[in-house]
Amino acid sequence: MTEGVKSLGAGVGVAVLCFGCGSGDAADAQGYDFVPAVEHVQTGSPLIEITPLSARSDMVSAGNLLIRAELSEGIDPRTVQVERNGTDVTDAFRDEGEGGALLGLVTGLEVGDNLIRVSSGGASPHRTELTVTNHPAWGPVFTGPHEQPFFCTTHLFGLVAGGTLGPPLDEYCSAERRVDYVYRTSAGTIEPLPILDRLPEDVTFTTTMDGHRVPFIVRVETGTANRAIYEIAILHDPRESPPDPWNPSTGWNGRLIYRFGGGCRPGWYQQGSRTGGVLDNLQLSRGYGIASASLNVFANNCSEFLAAETMMMVKERFIEAYGPPLFTIGWGSSGGSHQQFGIADNYPGLLDALVVGSSFPDMTSGTVFKSVDARLLERYFEHVAPQRFTHEQQRAVSGFGVRASISAMSVMARRSDPLADFADVIPEESRYHPGLNPTGARATIYDHTVNVYGRDPSTGFARRPLDNVGIQYGLSTLNEGVIDMGQFLDLNEAMGGLDIDFLPQAERTVGDPGAIAAAYRTGRIISGRALASVPIVDFRAYLDMSENGDNHMKLHSFSLRERLVRENGHADNHVLLVTHSRQRSGFGGTFSSTQMNDVLYGALSRLDLWLTAVSEDDSSNPLPERVLRARPADFVDACWTEDARKIEETQSYDGPGECGVLYPAFPVPRLVAGAPLVDDIVKCRLKPLNSSDYAAPMTPKEWTRLGRIFTEGVCDWTRPGIGQRPQADVWLTAKRR
Repeated sequence: MTEGVKSLGAGVGVAVLCFGCGSGDAADAQGYDFVPAVEHVQTGSPLIEITPLSARSDMVSAGNLLIRAELSEGIDPRTVQVERNGTDVTDAFRDEGEGGALLGLVTGLEVGDNLIRVSSGGASPHRTELTVTNHPAWGPVFTGPHEQPFFCTTHLFGLVAGGTLGPPLDEYCSAERRVDYVYRTSAGTIEPLPILDRLPEDVTFTTTMDGHRVPFIVRVETGTANRAIYEIAILHDPRESPPDPWNPSTGWNGRLIYRFGGGCRPGWYQQGSRTGGVLDNLQLSRGYGIASASLNVFANNCSEFLAAETMMMVKERFIEAYGPPLFTIGWGSSGGSHQQFGIADNYPGLLDALVVGSSFPDMTSGTVFKSVDARLLERYFEHVAPQRFTHEQQRAVSGFGVRASISAMSVMARRSDPLADFADVIPEESRYHPGLNPTGARATIYDHTVNVYGRDPSTGFARRPLDNVGIQYGLSTLNEGVIDMGQFLDLNEAMGGLDIDFLPQAERTVGDPGAIAAAYRTGRIISGRALASVPIVDFRAYLDMSENGDNHMKLHSFSLRERLVRENGHADNHVLLVTHSRQRSGFGGTFSSTQMNDVLYGALSRLDLWLTAVSEDDSSNPLPERVLRARPADFVDACWTEDARKIEETQSYDGPGECGVLYPAFPVPRLVAGAPLVDDIVKCRLKPLNSSDYAAPMTPKEWTRLGRIFTEGVCDWTRPGIGQRPQADVWLTAKRR
């Protein structure tokens, strides 16, 4: 049921659309640098302060901006006039209810710079001006040229009350904004609300965390932003006036949860037909607002860079429609963790806390390295020398908890294969093939993020921050006596690499220097510095020993923690919670176990207390200090046994404790080769061979052979990688050279 918004025809047949299917502006990716964005600063009287609430002054979108005009004592609000580019918009402003402040939604902003002027009359007039820069509703804002080709899927997007968004309205995959109402029945199902001005007999009621008893009726707004489809949900009784920033819904507790979906493949060249979900029963029942977007699901968009821009624009819409939240909590597992860490570390302020499940620090180092190494190991063990290593030796060389993870990780490497995975909506004629369609779209995370990495001028393909030169695979297993010197030499001699089309080659893979530098500079490999400003709840259902292997390894929580310690001197804002693998299914919203509810939503309650305390700290201390001071003393690392016994203890990668015994962490191939726990070195610096690095005896012939394998030297993991630099800047934006 819609609320005063015209519906697009449900079920309208439409061909899959692709606008601008040529190479487009993205082909000019090498013509862009990424530089720190600079917010506009107001000028004029200090007695009037103009505060943009829904977006930064330099990153407004869709022509609207919620603004607060704060007036010093002595200025009569009745004399205040607000102008947009010389046009009087004073009628859009109302008393905020707090002394000396006016709140208004300024609409009609032009694309580009706009001048907002607030002036007062009376005997002593004052005037203040602020420039705001507006961008199109479909973006981009800071990510650079739109990806092309790009296929619209509004006609496939299912609405919460039934039907679809219908065909797109324009070449930017736009859809008309609409509102639907659904309700929770006494049987526990979600159904469309049949009549807006009457409660169904089977509607349930809930009491929000701030004590309001309201009918469990959910207002869901669906629209488009940044070429993504978004959903926003809050509890709201449609018999009351529609909510707005001046009159929030009784059912909203003033807090926002932004949900991020997982996956990766085939997350490119498409709008996507689902969000991360906004109908979470427990979150809504407590009164949280929930938002998500299709490009915040990694299976639709496997780029945390584009995810950051999308989340920013959707949050802007939320604030303009409902008002600023007290704080915003990120929520998501696997690919949802990639997005949260990338957003919080590179675009601080968008998220105030993170709840991550099955986490990785980032895609570039946290996921790709081990999957590509596993692809090379799988090829060697299965095809080059199938009888050379026992299964246990193979497992030990990989470092994984089970041998099956080598095969599972090899499959995960498909995200770097240009032919491997495309969404069904992308037609064959648009897909890359080296012989049949060499200029087609390539299905890799690198080509998907070509604006950052740039194109190799010799191929036209995205440059890759991927390198395995000098890596001594299996080094620690050699030194521990698990494999012998002959096996070690055979493995490293035949390991090879992967060419630009992800085919095996005899030579090791050589990373592109520009791409490597860009990965560090733009935060594709996160440093963790800005993460000191957000509480992090890291929930992990233990999967390292899964019979069929699994990508979500406990090591990654400790790699993140190491980065936090390296950058900030501590990881005291990071809480690690680990449960048995059978609890995994709960994170996405289908809660089948009481234990999962107790763990994950108990953590949400503690996190809410933590963030509320931060918001109430009006000291001048830096935010990271306030975050540490506000952490509840009883909110600590913990694990749960299979029979739900809780064990509270600080967890570490290889330290003592019951949790480590129950749920041990295992290394990945590069750590077995000597890489540090932070696991963020793309291309290692090389050092000469040194016989003292090898515990196993070596004959002169074997020493000579080792020198032929590593002609330029071997990895020196004690030094920063080539091109690795501390990340100095945040809020980077594309700028044409």
